[in-house]
Amino acid sequence: MDAVDSNLIRASKGQPGTAPLAPGKVPLDDLGTPQPTPDQVTMGADIDSSPRARSDDFNERPMDSGRPAVDERSMVHVLRHRHFRTFSLAAFGSFLGNWFEFIGTQWIVAEKTRDTTWLATLGAAQLLPTLFLGLLGGIIADRVNRKKLLMATQFSMMLIALAFFAVVRWNVPIAHALGGDDKHANDFLLFSFLTLAFFQGVTIAFNQPAWQVMIPRLVPRDELVRAITLQGISFNTARAVGPALAGALLAWKGGEWLFLVNAISYIGVMIAVTTTPDAPAPARDGKLSDLSMIIDDIKQACAFMFKNRGPRAALLALMVFSVFGTPVLRFLPLFVSQVYHLKEETFGLLTGVMGVGAVVGGLAMRYIPTWYPKHHFIPMSVFLGGFSILAFSIATNVWLAGFLMFFVGIFWMWSFNSAMSALQLLVEDSLRGRVMAVCNMISLGLMPVGPYFASFAGEWFGAAVKSNNPTLWHDGFGTQAGIAFTAIVLLGAGLVMVIWRTPEVDGLKPGDRGYDRVPGFFRGLTAAAHRPSSPTSLR
Repeated sequence: MDAVDSNLIRASKGQPGTAPLAPGKVPLDDLGTPQPTPDQVTMGADIDSSPRARSDDFNERPMDSGRPAVDERSMVHVLRHRHFRTFSLAAFGSFLGNWFEFIGTQWIVAEKTRDTTWLATLGAAQLLPTLFLGLLGGIIADRVNRKKLLMATQFSMMLIALAFFAVVRWNVPIAHALGGDDKHANDFLLFSFLTLAFFQGVTIAFNQPAWQVMIPRLVPRDELVRAITLQGISFNTARAVGPALAGALLAWKGGEWLFLVNAISYIGVMIAVTTTPDAPAPARDGKLSDLSMIIDDIKQACAFMFKNRGPRAALLALMVFSVFGTPVLRFLPLFVSQVYHLKEETFGLLTGVMGVGAVVGGLAMRYIPTWYPKHHFIPMSVFLGGFSILAFSIATNVWLAGFLMFFVGIFWMWSFNSAMSALQLLVEDSLRGRVMAVCNMISLGLMPVGPYFASFAGEWFGAAVKSNNPTLWHDGFGTQAGIAFTAIVLLGAGLVMVIWRTPEVDGLKPGDRGYDRVPGFFRGLTAAAHRPSSPTSLR
């Protein structure tokens, strides 16, 4: 346990007879992180505190309670925690590998089928298991050693990546050995992709909560938002670099090598996880095999998510963007081949441009004024995300599309990162695995619905235009129309969220300073009710 200064004492847990804090004392949470006093919370004040790491490394402990000389709002500052730094470096390599695999599966299926429904079905095979198994994954993450669980899921995903490699490399010899021809080889490859995507989805249902509960154990609570943002920046830096490299490798050597790179990337994560402190589950009563305990766990998580306005609103924003924002990425290979009439390198580059935008968006978040609250920032991000995707969907010039994709990346990053950060800050650690599982179950599990909406809307509208006004129709018209439809829905949802906001996303309650539910579009965008009157408070 970390030693603390004489001017720091642990926060009272509210037991009867607990002595009040002495003057000049600062309360600590259970992990040794300095917390604001109730009076400070009421006044909206911050405290001058230094973050406390959860590791046993003496060099990571603050030597006093004063503010460090470096800027605590810097994203890089959180990397001083050795275990988080090691884990983040390995995670970046894994993110690169994931994007290699994404480019490989999307391009191969798009080229083999040229069908939006097949792309939607591939996404459904990978993500629907989370809808049905996500809660079970969260319950297990709250009941077993998180470190061991993450090792098991990462090893399983490495084996699945190797299976992708084998199917792409040897699908023709396998089909011929079974008495088939080249057409059978094509069918074997596609249905093998669906099968492997399904098993990957099952693994993701357990991997996601294990991953999400690891991060808060590697950094102190007051640095959690920066750690999550840095993870998002790392993911999107990989998105900026990985797809471009993957597109070049795809054109040079073929798709199978993309999956081999992904398989190798999991080794780095497993090595990094072994170096982190042990992560036992919080002490809980009951056994994992107890059905009544499982039901109680589910009830607790669902009650937290759906009975509290703040978590419910943040989850709704995640769900809306997951369903109606993500189809643009699934259909991007068809934009490249049908709308722009270009090759796989362009697919990789456009995905990379989106990643660059997301990285810029993540870095720009530190310049968002601290007084601008999440219950304004999240709706604004969803609204602008819908607007940028709509503009992208109607662009037929690849240079204009690339320019717009940059902004899609910015608002994609803002929407997902800010909503996830809000949830992580609202939930306590004993519920974290299950709550994150509910979040994954709804946001990831419903994600495949969006591409089907886009596919059906695009086919219907494209067929109507082709029969009534064939001069307007072209090969990629249905693809553009489908994404435009989902973008309009996202834009409308963001508009509603901006006008009717939910202050509870920031933990505010009626009567608190800054609690404002007065409807208004410009009031929502400007957050004028939260703007400090003193110019020195605007930073």
